[in-house]
Amino acid sequence: MVIATALLAIIGLIGGYLLSERRGATLPDPDPAPTAALLPAGQACLDRTQKMGAQFGADGELRQVLRVRTESRAVVWVCQDAGGTLYYHANKGGAEAPWVENQTALFLAHVQYDGVGAFTATATDGATFTVSSTRLVITHRDGTVEEQDVVQD
Repeated sequence: MVIATALLAIIGLIGGYLLSERRGATLPDPDPAPTAALLPAGQACLDRTQKMGAQFGADGELRQVLRVRTESRAVVWVCQDAGGTLYYHANKGGAEAPWVENQTALFLAHVQYDGVGAFTATATDGATFTVSSTRLVITHRDGTVEEQDVVQD
């Protein structure tokens, strides 16, 4: 009787173990958490960009993934928060010129990355700003396109 009880206990333990292993191996996570693909980021973005990011719900500190200066002296930053969301911030006169949001400066959230080096942001009026390490292309709402080459600092 003791031997039979011990055998049943061992069979039960082995069966439970095998079922748990099988369940773990055959039941995938039905709703895996999405993960943002973080781009390599450099130094912290400007304080004014940090403040704008906070207003737009940025997750932690914004870090630079791209900074360019165009032939028209505009400076454009693409920054990324800890969750991988991208932000666009530009100023017509550069970093040292006066900053007036929505006049000389423009901050846009939800920037799209094309996977090969270009970032596109869309303004509330429908204009799009596509920036890469070589060029800034602004497509205005009326369809006119303005292209500016990037220059070395």
